[in-house]
Amino acid sequence: MTKKQIKELRRILLAVLILAGAVLCDSMQDMPKFLAVFMYMAAYVSIGLETVLKALRNIFRGQVFDECFLMSVATVGAIFLGEFTEANAVMIFYQIGELFEDIAVDKSRKSIAELMDIRPDYANVIRGDEEVTLDPYDVQIGDVIIVKPGEKIPMDGRIIEGKTAIDTAALTGEAEPRDAEIDDEVISGCINLSGVIKVQVTKEFSESTVSKILDLVENASSKKANVEKFITRFARVYTPAVCIAAVVLAVLPPLVLPGAKFSVWIYRALSFLVISCPCALVLSVPLAFFGGVGGAGKVGILIKGSNYLEALARMETVVFDKTGTLTTGAFDIERIVTEGDYEEDVLLEIAAYAESYSSHPVGMAIVHEYGLGIDFGKVIDVKEAAGRGVETSFMYLDREITVHAGNEKLMWEIGLYDVPPVEETCVYVAVDGDFAGYITFADRVKSDARELVGNLKKLGIDKTVMLTGDRENIAEKVGDELEIGTVYAELLPQDKVSKVEELIKIKSEKKSVVFVGDGINDAPVLARADVGIAMGGLGSDAAIEAADIVIMTDEPSKLISAVKIAKKTTGIARQNVVFALAVKLGVLGLTALGFASMWAAIFADVGVAVLCILNSMRALNVKNL
Repeated sequence: MTKKQIKELRRILLAVLILAGAVLCDSMQDMPKFLAVFMYMAAYVSIGLETVLKALRNIFRGQVFDECFLMSVATVGAIFLGEFTEANAVMIFYQIGELFEDIAVDKSRKSIAELMDIRPDYANVIRGDEEVTLDPYDVQIGDVIIVKPGEKIPMDGRIIEGKTAIDTAALTGEAEPRDAEIDDEVISGCINLSGVIKVQVTKEFSESTVSKILDLVENASSKKANVEKFITRFARVYTPAVCIAAVVLAVLPPLVLPGAKFSVWIYRALSFLVISCPCALVLSVPLAFFGGVGGAGKVGILIKGSNYLEALARMETVVFDKTGTLTTGAFDIERIVTEGDYEEDVLLEIAAYAESYSSHPVGMAIVHEYGLGIDFGKVIDVKEAAGRGVETSFMYLDREITVHAGNEKLMWEIGLYDVPPVEETCVYVAVDGDFAGYITFADRVKSDARELVGNLKKLGIDKTVMLTGDRENIAEKVGDELEIGTVYAELLPQDKVSKVEELIKIKSEKKSVVFVGDGINDAPVLARADVGIAMGGLGSDAAIEAADIVIMTDEPSKLISAVKIAKKTTGIARQNVVFALAVKLGVLGLTALGFASMWAAIFADVGVAVLCILNSMRALNVKNL
C-alpha cells in the first residue's frame, strides 16, 4: 500500500473507533446525550467532511449529480433525522469502497508501469575514440552505440561487433533469452544479458520499437469500448433521474397517503439516494478493460484500445496472411532430385557455389543447407539473370565449370526445354549446359500454428480463411496442413482488401472479422478489418502502425491468448453491469416500499462497488487462461 492509502486506512479506523465509542455512550442511560451526539459528529467530521467539501466544490464547478453529492445529501439528511449511526456508516463504507478502488487502480497501473519500464534513459554512442552518453532522441541513424551487460538496448539496430544473450521478456513476455551475434537485428527495450555488443543504429528513437510500443500503451485508454460508452451515457441520465425520484419519494406520499409521516419517507428517500450512486458501474467497467489491456501487455500482446478488446471478443471470422504469419517465411529444402551420375550431396554442393553470392531466400537456403562453407577463392564469375536465376563459373575438382541455377525460363534460355515440371518452389541446376537435377523447397509452417485452428474452434470460432499471394498449390498444401477452412491464393494487396470486405458484408450482426498479418503488403487489409492484428517481432513497421493489436512474439498461437483475454475482460465488465443494476434496482424497490433500511442501501452502494472492483481485478490475471 502507498503512504496515501495507509493514511486513508488510519482515517477509516479512527472513525470506526469514534463511532463505536459513540454507540457505546449512546447505549448507556447515565451518560449525557450531548456527549454521544458530539462523538457521532466527531466521527462524521473525521470521515465525511472531505466528501462534503468536495461535493460543494463540484457544485460550484457545475458538477452537481456525482457520488459526492449523493453521499453528502443522504448522510446530512440522516443526521437531521437523528440517524447518526447510519450517516456515519454510509460515509465509512463509502471511504472503504474508495480505498479498494484506489488499490485496484494502483495494481492495474503497476502492470502498465512494468511495461513502461522498457523506456531507455540513455545511449552510449561511440564518437571517434570516445564513448559519449546521449539522450536516445539525440542519436542518429548510422551511429554506433555500445551496450554493456545489464543495460537496456536503447535503439533498434544491427550488431556489428560482439555476441550476447538478450532478455526480450519486457516486449514479448517470453522468459527464455535469445542469442544474438554479428549481423543480427536487435530491438530497443530489450536487456543485454551477457556480452558487450556494438550496434549500428537503423532507426531514430521516435520510430523505434520501444517508442511505438509506449505510444500504443499510453493511448490505449483513449479508445473506449461500447460498454464503457454506455455506462458513461447511462450515468449522465441515471443520476439526476434518481435524485428527482428521491425528491418525489420524500414529498409526494406524505401529501397523498393518509397517516404517512414526512420523517419516514424522507429517510426512505435518503436511502434511495445512497443506493442510486453509480460508482460501482462508473469505476468497475473501465477498471476491467484497463486490467485486460495491462494483463495482455504482460504476455507480449499490445492492444491499442479497449474497444478492440471488445471487438476481438465478438470475433466470428479470422483471416490469416500466410508467409510470415502462419509460416516462417524461411525456406527449407524439401527434396533433392538428381539426373544422370550426380549424387544428392554433389548437386547440393554445386548449387551452393552457384548461389554463393545470392541474397534470394531460396539461394540462401541452399548455402545454409550445404553448411560446409564456401571457398570464395574458387568462384571466378557470377552473372545474375533477373527474375530467372544465376550463372556462376567456379573451380570444381580442378576444372572450371559453369552452372546455371534458377527457374524453368533460365533452363529454356540455355536450350533445356524438357526439364520436368515441378509444382513446388524449385531451383533447376544445369552444369556446362547439361541438366543435373533440381531442388524443391517448402516454406516452414510455424510450430505453434499447427494447433491454432483446433484451439479457435474450441473458442467457438469456426470460420477460418487464409489469403496469400503465393501459388495456389502451395497455399492449398499449407491450408490443408493447418486445416484452414477457405484458402485464396495468388492475391495482390488490393485483392486481399476486397476479400476481407466481402467477408465483412456477410458477417453476422454485431460480430467481427479479424485479420492477422505481418508484411508491408498487409497494411491496407489490417486497417480495413474490424480488428487488425500484426506480428510485431519481425513484422513491418507499416503493418504494426496499421494494426489495432500487436503480437510481439510473432507466434500465431498468441491469438488464442488474446481472444481468451478479450472474452474474459468483456465478460467481467458485463457481469459488473448486470450484478450492480440488479442489486440496485431490487433494493431501490424494497426501500421505496419500506422493506429495506439504510444498511441495505449501504450494501447496494458500497458493497456492490467493492464486489465489482474485486471482480474487475481478475482481468489482470492472464495466467492459465
